[in-house]
Amino acid sequence: MNLTVVELIGYVASVLIVASFAMKSVVRLRIVSLVGSVVFVVYGVLLGSIPLIITNTAAALLNLWNLRRELSAKNEVGAVPIAADAPFLLDFLGSHAEDIARFHPSFDGPRDGDFVRLLNRDGLPAGAVIGTPDGDTLRLRLDYVMSAFRDSRIGTWLYGTGAKTFTDAGFTRLVITPEADAVRQYLRRIGFVEAADDLELRLAG
Repeated sequence: MNLTVVELIGYVASVLIVASFAMKSVVRLRIVSLVGSVVFVVYGVLLGSIPLIITNTAAALLNLWNLRRELSAKNEVGAVPIAADAPFLLDFLGSHAEDIARFHPSFDGPRDGDFVRLLNRDGLPAGAVIGTPDGDTLRLRLDYVMSAFRDSRIGTWLYGTGAKTFTDAGFTRLVITPEADAVRQYLRRIGFVEAADDLELRLAG
């Protein structure tokens, strides 16, 4: 079968749109869908199809708007205190146990006395941070964000402007021993530094 350039562009656009539905990350979904919509606009122009151009231009603009909102510093992100034995927390952790084990294989659940924060995005649970206090140091045992929100800069917020959740509790230093290389790389990107086998972050008072 000999494909024309126009047909090939149409197939590429279709593949991109379908692929976007397979994305677990909201940000990646928006990006791939945006590219697919733009390619479809090109396809519509080559075909001279006004409905195709209008529909996909609208889709591209909506994807741009949502992508900007997703990456905006103004998005609604929070860290809510929650009891270590709260049923909602335990249910959330249990629902994501397999994914959590990929990054924190030795995590065995919250313990009495742990510092626990449920991370939320736009009022919905998006992750959890759990650590064991040691004076003014908090040793993190879990730093988890659901796959859909891992590209949404929640970590950048938490250890940046959102670090007030730690300092308000009296902590000046965060320490973690990463068990997965992906966790180590992610934490180093957002400001943690090497300290023997650990990574640490000094918090501004």
